[in-house]
Amino acid sequence: MSNPIPSKQMNMSPSLNSKHEARNRLNLTPLLYIGPHLILFLIFFLFPTVYGIYISFTNWDLISEPDFVGLANYKEILFNKDSTFYTQLHTGLGNTFKFVLFTVPACILIPLLLAAGLSAKPKGTKVFQALFYVPTLFSVSAVMIIFTMLFHVSFGPINHYFKADMNWVSVQPYAWITLVVVTVWWCIGANMIIYQAALNGIPKEYYEAASIDGAGSMQKFLKITLPSIKGQLLYTVVITTIAQFNVYGQPLMLTKGGPDSSTTVLLMYIQQNAFGSGQSIAGIASAMAVILGICIMIVSAIQFFFLRQRN
Repeated sequence: MSNPIPSKQMNMSPSLNSKHEARNRLNLTPLLYIGPHLILFLIFFLFPTVYGIYISFTNWDLISEPDFVGLANYKEILFNKDSTFYTQLHTGLGNTFKFVLFTVPACILIPLLLAAGLSAKPKGTKVFQALFYVPTLFSVSAVMIIFTMLFHVSFGPINHYFKADMNWVSVQPYAWITLVVVTVWWCIGANMIIYQAALNGIPKEYYEAASIDGAGSMQKFLKITLPSIKGQLLYTVVITTIAQFNVYGQPLMLTKGGPDSSTTVLLMYIQQNAFGSGQSIAGIASAMAVILGICIMIVSAIQFFFLRQRN
């Protein structure tokens, strides 16, 4: 005769089954939180990206139906040296890489040094922190209007106080120097705040132990500070690089791409081909944008690889 099942075990079985069923049910609560963001991502990023890639394989004037032409746009801008678009791509992409090379190191190093200095809590820390961060709240239009007035040849205060007669935005290399200085001044605040938060999270015991061992300030910075904020450094390097690759407003409003197109970046040519000329060439503009996006992804991947390997 088989043993009867205990009443306690029989009472627990329905409870366990209900819990099991509840776990198997689809939990829709997280969708309430990510749903709006997902919708915005699909509408304003994923769909435009996919459609833009498709347009790069077409001949389109923004009015009629897109005419699929395959790789013709890419052949035109990459290999046809007699084409205006070939010149635009290589000039614009070259100037964009120059801008990235000139600005990214400064936008990483200067905020890091400022954050390290402010982490020592000198007098007026909050005031200096606000002074460095406030420019990041300004729009690119406001910043460029202000600096256009500051660097004006006739009534600009910079020429007045330095007793100079320099056309800062129309002569090289001063046009590049002006663009870099303005961009660094405008961008350093955000990275500085990230570094300050990271530095405040480093245990003080690390520095105390290093001091007991006789380590100097530079040794502490290289052996303790930098390894402790490697995640934040990787993030800021990649994000800053992507942001500077998308430069548009600074050269458009400050130097107008001059002198002699020496500061005309690729996004300016993309906008000109898509919307600025009498006849829109959206397919060519989209192909240029796709190439710029590929360059950004390649550079970002290289940065991830080397920085992660080093760390």
